[in-house]
Amino acid sequence: MSNKNFEEYNIKVTDAMQLRYKSIIEDLGENTKRDGLLKTPERAAKAMQFLTQGYEQDAAEILKSAMFKESYNEMVIVKDIELYSLCEHHILPFFGKAHIAYIPNGQIVGLSKIPRIVDVFSRRLQVQERLTEQILNCINETLKPEGVAVVIEASHMCMMMRGVQKQNSTTTTSGFRGAFKNIETRTEFLKLISENLS
Repeated sequence: MSNKNFEEYNIKVTDAMQLRYKSIIEDLGENTKRDGLLKTPERAAKAMQFLTQGYEQDAAEILKSAMFKESYNEMVIVKDIELYSLCEHHILPFFGKAHIAYIPNGQIVGLSKIPRIVDVFSRRLQVQERLTEQILNCINETLKPEGVAVVIEASHMCMMMRGVQKQNSTTTTSGFRGAFKNIETRTEFLKLISENLS
């Protein structure tokens, strides 16, 4: 899809989404013609497009754009990567931090690319378990390291604002591939990030 066509596609989606948001607000009993709500359907549509832009991005290509041959073969950790996503069950936010490690196998990747792939997968309708797996698999399949580890700790508004309404609850998910299946390597990684976890 060319840039021009992509821009036209985005405008059409935004117009359609605006009408849907307007209808939802009216269904709630609100007056979409009052000052505070006049531009809300447009803003909501643009916000939703921004929050789901990961569907239009290719995480593997982002990694491939900054891979370099290097003999370094010790653990590389990027900690405290902020993430914001939308729960696919209620379309409410969940947010937290990701801690990611890999052990190079002849190639390293530009460090800024690791947070970028977190954004690619988190900017979609998600569940935390799948998000963890997608990040893990992308790094493992693209970089082909000796091992990969991902830990995500997040708070879910669907648990905090509605349902059980547990404001202090957090969810931790983890995934390990290759060398991180070894208990000693995994323990080293968990120890190095433990000061960041609740």
